[in-house]
Amino acid sequence: MSTDPVTHELLHDILKQVSRSFYLTLNVLPVGVRDQMGLSYLFARAADTIADTDLLDRPQRLRYLNQFSAQFAHAEIDWKAIQEIQAALVPHQKDSAESILLQRLADCLKLYEKCSAGDRERIQWLMKVLPEGMKMDLTRFPGESSGQLAALSTLDELDQYTYYVAGCVGEFWTRMVCAHRPAMARWNVTEMSAIGVRFGKGLQLTNIVKDVARDLHNGRCYVPESLLVEAGLKPADLLVEGNLPKFRPILNQLIGLAMEHLDQGWLYTISLPVSEIRQRLACMWPILLAGETLKRVAVSPDLLNPAVNVKVPRSVVYRVMALTTLTCANSYVATSYWDHLRNQVA
Repeated sequence: MSTDPVTHELLHDILKQVSRSFYLTLNVLPVGVRDQMGLSYLFARAADTIADTDLLDRPQRLRYLNQFSAQFAHAEIDWKAIQEIQAALVPHQKDSAESILLQRLADCLKLYEKCSAGDRERIQWLMKVLPEGMKMDLTRFPGESSGQLAALSTLDELDQYTYYVAGCVGEFWTRMVCAHRPAMARWNVTEMSAIGVRFGKGLQLTNIVKDVARDLHNGRCYVPESLLVEAGLKPADLLVEGNLPKFRPILNQLIGLAMEHLDQGWLYTISLPVSEIRQRLACMWPILLAGETLKRVAVSPDLLNPAVNVKVPRSVVYRVMALTTLTCANSYVATSYWDHLRNQVA
């Protein structure tokens, strides 16, 4: 990809503004694959912004989301459709970074047009699957507040949702790095893509348990109703902070499931060639920080309070980054840290 000022601005400045945390992971990736991943993230974030613009009604958001996804299903970009999306959505953005991203969609798509045929094909696949999770949010949950609360029905439905919004990213990531990094030539792409799916699901489940209260107050209960029924609970019961003790066994079950997925993510990470230090760091950081998050979620006394944000302190983030970087992503050192976290969560 070109290193002109526009490209640098999109893939560094704007990317950093729309995702301060994920930017660290993307920025540590090897040069040959970093720009493709960054551009893909910008497209995913733009789709998410379209889906989350609650000042527009759901049918409108679905229409614009479909309109945006369609750009990756055809050989030519429909620039008029992009202008229509921008005109409808930019005035309604509360977040200036997301507003800037939507304003720069045409530049992002021009950069996409310059990608190799293989990279375009991989991005097309991602942008066909990923928006399905956003559509699921828009159709499965009818409202934007706790008064219109709805829940997913089963663990299978939750599993499908986590695949759409994050599991597929693990699959895409694997295909992209294997296509660009000669050291990955010995990897079985199909087998490692399936493990990459588990990696993504683990990260998404971590976000779901961390943000359970906030999502409930926005009308979305990702905790399956089938699990709640077994515990004698209804989705609305989770709006009452005092029901946390009754909810905790379900919470622990979801934390356990997230840890099982993240364990697979760890196998994925230590399977990376030792020479691929940047790739290893890009995988180690989100897993270790997810473990640190789950450790805090498991003991939080205020998890059902939407005003409380369960967050890993910046000092811990720096510690994780320093430990893994200074030891050149050494498997023994990092695995010792991961095992210690697993024992604390369990």
